[in-house]
Amino acid sequence: MLKNSSIISASPEIMGGTPVFAGTRVPVQTLLDYLKAGESIDDFLDGFPTVTKEQVITLLEEAGKELIGMVA
Repeated sequence: MLKNSSIISASPEIMGGTPVFAGTRVPVQTLLDYLKAGESIDDFLDGFPTVTKEQVITLLEEAGKELIGMVA
């Protein structure tokens, strides 16, 4: 997917290889946890200002494309 891209990075030196938003130490899972709890993207961005809205939107768009591609 987007691993080791301009959106997501995963390196053993950063958070033990956990996928994070590129250029940050914010795990992608944190965004998913926020959304699962009913929080908004803006709430997430307020809590993690090192992540850009563009990164979040691109991640969600790419994840959606992959899911749709699985069914096609």
